[in-house]
Amino acid sequence: MSPHLEDLLDFLRIPSVSTDPAHKADVERAARFLAEKLEAIGFSVELVPTPGHPIVYAERRKDPKAPTLLVYGHYDVQPPDPLELWESPPFEPTIKDGKVYARGASDDKGQVWIHVAAAAETQDLPLNLKFVIEGEEEVGSKNLFAFLRENQSRLRADAALVSDTAMFARGLPTLVYGLRGLAYLEVEVEGTKSDLHSGVHGGAAPNAALAAARIAASLKSPEGWVRIPGFYDEVRPLEPEERAEWAKLPFDEEAYREALGAEALEGEPGYSVLERRWARPSLDVNGFSSGWTGPGPKTVIPARASFKFSMRLVPDQDPDEIAALAERYVQEVAPKHYSVRVRVFEGAKPVLVERNTRAMRLAAQALKEAFGRDPVFIREGGTIPVVTALKNELELPVVLMGFGLPDDNLHAPNEKFELENFEKGIEAVKAYYRRFAEEGGVA
Repeated sequence: MSPHLEDLLDFLRIPSVSTDPAHKADVERAARFLAEKLEAIGFSVELVPTPGHPIVYAERRKDPKAPTLLVYGHYDVQPPDPLELWESPPFEPTIKDGKVYARGASDDKGQVWIHVAAAAETQDLPLNLKFVIEGEEEVGSKNLFAFLRENQSRLRADAALVSDTAMFARGLPTLVYGLRGLAYLEVEVEGTKSDLHSGVHGGAAPNAALAAARIAASLKSPEGWVRIPGFYDEVRPLEPEERAEWAKLPFDEEAYREALGAEALEGEPGYSVLERRWARPSLDVNGFSSGWTGPGPKTVIPARASFKFSMRLVPDQDPDEIAALAERYVQEVAPKHYSVRVRVFEGAKPVLVERNTRAMRLAAQALKEAFGRDPVFIREGGTIPVVTALKNELELPVVLMGFGLPDDNLHAPNEKFELENFEKGIEAVKAYYRRFAEEGGVA
């Protein structure tokens, strides 16, 4: 077994769940583990404290005149729930059929470790490397942006490289140039001071669960349109060239539907599945809580109910403006005799990065060297909040070069990472480091 893989397995064993306070010590342990490995391969490392989880900042300086590359990733992971759906324990990495199964295997520990491994094997290159690996990406990167603003001079580089995205398909290297943004809200509904007996009070008492369900159902039309007034006002239309380019990608809509286990796909009429996922805004209810959910019956009328919903945003939508529109709409459609409170979480802006930069050209060459074929250029539907800051605040050319796959089960049970992609990813990143050093950066 490769020592790089052994180290990755040890990294995956640490349950660095950033959203759960019970795992705070585990998150810090993951940061220390990463810091120790980087120090061992010649980096100067600082664990930067924040009000939340620490940022691992590492530098390996070769020469002030050498090019500098900034690498971003995250070491925190999503909660593993529901545990009963995992075929192996989420924090006991299991290798099966050429894949490693564990929470964080693809998002993002496996991809972070590609860079650690590549840095270990390129210590002689005339290349300055700066790593910013955070522990709060899965909770909105809330403390990272202050670090970036306060350390702009320290973080100066020729380009930024991010490996937290996926390849379009197995064996098809991919460069991502667009990500959707995010607005996230929680709605709490209260109808009575306590749960009530549905026999004694049914037919007269307000039911918070039904009221919350009505609000949630009103957010979208049966055809798939978001009903929030003003939601689509700032949506940037797709360019015809993009639509034509994406139509040529090897995408089988029926196979995608079957892979989801869905009887039919949904979404806005007039757009392809890829267009809906990458370049159109969306709204989804993420969770619903109310009343009795244990085994067997309990005849209650719930006093309270809550649900959470997220909206993925595209250029030129602003997450704060969209969240305000959504909050106003929820209050307008809510039944008047219920107490309704709306909580808005930290959002993220959508972003497009330049496709024709020198940094991107070098990335395409490196991917072809490792995979034996030219990469495709796509957008992705997910959100990586830091990319906007890297592009706009640090003013860096950004390369999104990921090695996951669409079926890696991110944020779901049985997350996995293909070992072939792990190995080829190391070769691709090594090739990128080498080309970056040889070309003297991208300035």
